[in-house]
Formats: sequence, structure tokens, C-alpha cells
Amino acid sequence: MPELLDQHVGFVRRIGLFQATAINMSQMCGIGPFVTIPLMVAAFGGPQAVVGFLAGAVLALADGLVWAELGASLPGAGGSYVYLRQAFQYRTGKLMPFLFVWTAMLFIPLGMSTGVIGFVQYLGYLWPGMSQGQGDAVGLVVTVGIMVLLWRRVERIARLTVVLWAVMIAAVVLVIVAAFTHFSAERAFTYPAHAFELTAGHFWVGFAAGLTIGIYDYLGYNTIAYMGAEIRDPGRTVPRAIIAAILGIMAIYLLLQIGTLGVVDWREMLDPHSTASSSVASAVLERAWGRGAADTVTVLILVTAVASVLTGLLGGSRVPYDAARDRVFFRPYGTLHPRHRFPVLGLLTMGVVMAAGFLLGRHTDLATIIQLLTTVMVIVQSLAQVAAVTVLRRRQPALRRPYRMWLYPLPGLLALVGWLVIYGYADRNAPGRHPIEWSLAWVAAGVVAFLLWARVEKEWPFGPKRIDERYLDGGAPHREADEDDGADDRPAEGEASASGAGG
Repeated sequence: MPELLDQHVGFVRRIGLFQATAINMSQMCGIGPFVTIPLMVAAFGGPQAVVGFLAGAVLALADGLVWAELGASLPGAGGSYVYLRQAFQYRTGKLMPFLFVWTAMLFIPLGMSTGVIGFVQYLGYLWPGMSQGQGDAVGLVVTVGIMVLLWRRVERIARLTVVLWAVMIAAVVLVIVAAFTHFSAERAFTYPAHAFELTAGHFWVGFAAGLTIGIYDYLGYNTIAYMGAEIRDPGRTVPRAIIAAILGIMAIYLLLQIGTLGVVDWREMLDPHSTASSSVASAVLERAWGRGAADTVTVLILVTAVASVLTGLLGGSRVPYDAARDRVFFRPYGTLHPRHRFPVLGLLTMGVVMAAGFLLGRHTDLATIIQLLTTVMVIVQSLAQVAAVTVLRRRQPALRRPYRMWLYPLPGLLALVGWLVIYGYADRNAPGRHPIEWSLAWVAAGVVAFLLWARVEKEWPFGPKRIDERYLDGGAPHREADEDDGADDRPAEGEASASGAGG
């Protein structure tokens, strides 16, 4: 299949299904489950914590179907930026895509910072005497190293992610095999009294915390959607990569969670001075196969942590680029590296925020960073994107949809409920940190930034709405019209040409 250049954004469509799935799975798994199993146990107060991973899988699959429909029909660089712009431009101009990019510049690198935090945690198993300052320095060096790895052409990174994906799979499989060779069903399935008392308020508080941790572990199923302009045959590749990655990681997580609880007593995971609290996978390997095997697999987990951060920044750095090119964000973000064709300023900005998030998490706790990033993400991206599917079906009925959401609109409604639970319980699950208030403050600051930007750029509400319906023309070059210049002459249903965006 020939390599196709997306004339609008300057990217080349070189990433196929296997590489796309590997990118998603590398970002989804990464260090997440290796550091959050103790957090999940603490949230539920026992081995019933497996419920959190199941709930996270259901939410990820429901939301993944939202991403699948949008990613297949609107295969541009930037993911949610494209979807929110296309859906909400008719009423609020460029406000929603601007706010998404504004919040993404925070929640994406915060998510990546948790991978670096996990890296340092597991390095502590190999380096028991590591001080706080030394751990901070190591994390910053890892951050810079990842930035250096990303300073190259995307096809070289895609090949690298396949290698890192293989390492990630090897690490996870070894931990699972070690766990089940020394598995105790009694340890894994003996629950404390009132573990499933659904009428008790503390159960639902724990469930909301577990759902937040669970969906954090699954985040990354949408990574490839941010790279829609670099995907071959996106109408088929994007939905398949999303759904395959979610189902594959769901199986891995359940085996990993249950296997770990069958080797390590859950009470040990609550002791902050225990290896089971900071490096639970290493504890499993040490008890099953000895210290040498534990050291080897810990090294693989460190590589896995790097893989998850690398793929996350790879996709996330594309978010502000297309927005800036479309005059929806600050113009300096719309420049590609002249030789390697990657968005320079987006990558640098997210790298700096990731470093700051790493230091914040190191000097507070990992759960705080997870709560902050999820609340910021939910308020603009997750809730608005569920609505975007319905809005686009009504506003652009002629849009070519190679994939349509199964059982529409039920998955979207299920995702909506899940996101509202996570957001509504955020303050109770992060006492004293006020993630809801911080998320609202960040969005309010984004609205102010938008108004200042719109005045300078003479955009709505200080100018006409500019309606962009390029995907109705099958991904044709950029077409933007003022609302009062005949923007309503969109094609009637059935007139849209066949998509030229695929490979």
C-alpha cells in the first residue's frame, strides 16, 4: 500500500493495524497496573479490588466505542480536538476545541508523569538506598531521555514501539506466570466482612475511587486516535486498534490482579514500608522464583514504563499542532520539525509539564496525580465527546462513517454515567486536594485565554463563526467559511464523496 501524504497537516500515513494496536497497548499497560494494584486494594479494602479493574474495563470499552466512531469518520491529527471542533462549531465557534487543547496540555503530560513516578518506584527495588533527591534526579533524566527518543521521524518511533511493546508483553507474562505457579486461591478469594455491602456508603466511595484507578490503567486506548493523520486506512484501523487493545489489556489486567492477590497478602500492600506497596510485581517474582528473577523482571518493567510514556507523548504532542494549523490555538504550535516532521513546540511543552507533574507526584502521592488528571480530562474531553457523537449524527448526517457505534446510543450513555461517577466523587477520594475545584479553575482560565485569543484573532464571539466541514468531502484539503458567507451549503445526505483519507 503506498504511503500517502496528508496535504493538510503534512503527516504521512505509514502506521498500520499491528503498529497502531502496539502503540495503544504500550500506552495502556505500561507501568500502570504494576503501581496501582496496591492503590486499588486500598480503595476497596481487600482483594475484592478486582471489581475496580472490571468496572474500568466496562467504562473503557463503552468510551472506546465512542472514540471508534469518531476516529473512523474524522481521521485527523489531534483526536478530540477534531471531534469537538466538528461537532460544536455551529453554536460556540472554536470554544470547545480550544478548551480541549488547553486541558489536554495539562492532563496528557500529567498522565505521562505517573509513568515516570512508577519508574522511580520500581528502580527503588534495585536501588534500595535511593534518596528522595536521587529519585527526583533520576526521573528528570528519564524525562529528558524520552524527549530525545521522540526527536525523530514517526516511522522510526513506530518500529521502536513494537519492540517496547514486546518487552511490555514479556514483563506482564512473566509476572502472571510466576504468580500462578505459586497461586493461593484462599488468599486471592477470601474477602473481609461486608466487602460487597452495596447499601453501605463506603462501598460506593471505594467503588468510585477504584473506577478512577481502573480507567486510569486503561487510558491509552485512544492514543492512536490522536495520530489519525498518520494511520493507513483509518476507517478500519482506528476502530480495530482501539477495541483489540481494550480487550487484550482487559484479559492481561484480570490475570495480573488475581494472580498477584494469590501470592501477596493484600494487607501487605497497605503497608507503605513494604516492597508489596511500592513494587508489588517485584515482590511476586521474588517470592515465586527468587531475587535474581525479580531483578530481571524489574528491569523489564522499567523498560515498560519508558514505553508507556514515550507512546503517550508521541500521540499527545500531536494535539496542539492541528489546532494551531487550523487557527484554533496559539500559532507557534503549528510548526513541524523541518526534517523529522514532528510538532516541536507541543512536544517540548508537554515534556516540561510532565517533569513538573512528576515532581508534584513525588512530593505528594500518585493517587493525587491520578485524581487531578482524570477530573481535568472528564470535564471537557470525556463528557463533551459522548455528546459529540449524537451532535455529529444530527449536524452532519452525510458524513462517511466506516464504523458506527454498536448498540447506539447505549455505550455512550454508559460512558456518560461512568465519567459522572468519577467526577462527582473526586473530592471525597482526594481529601484536601480539591481536584474538582482545580479542574473548574483550569477550565475557567481556559475560557479567559480563549476570549483573549479570539479578540486578537477576530474569531467568535468577536467575529463570525467559521464553519469547517472538510470531512464531508472525504478529508479534502482545508475548507473554512464564515457563517454568514454561505456555510450552510453543506452537501445533502448521500452527496459526500468517498473518503480519500484512508490508505
